[in-house]
Amino acid sequence: MRQGHPAWPDKEKKMPKLKTHTGAKKRFKMTGTGKIKRGQTKTRHILSSKSPKTKRKLGKIVLVSDGDYLKVKRMIPYA
Repeated sequence: MRQGHPAWPDKEKKMPKLKTHTGAKKRFKMTGTGKIKRGQTKTRHILSSKSPKTKRKLGKIVLVSDGDYLKVKRMIPYA
């Protein structure tokens, strides 16, 4: 009786690896304490109608909200 595939005789069954969402890994970074950082939107074009104060504030990095945290965490499992 066959025990397993002949190429991998001692290979045990493991859970499959989780794939990282490629769009999410470019947009989010994990901090040392486990929080997730993200950039802000509305900074690419039509900047002439925004005040300097608004543009300055939009340039800062912010944390992902509590409501979106689990969704983003699932997309970047090994971050």
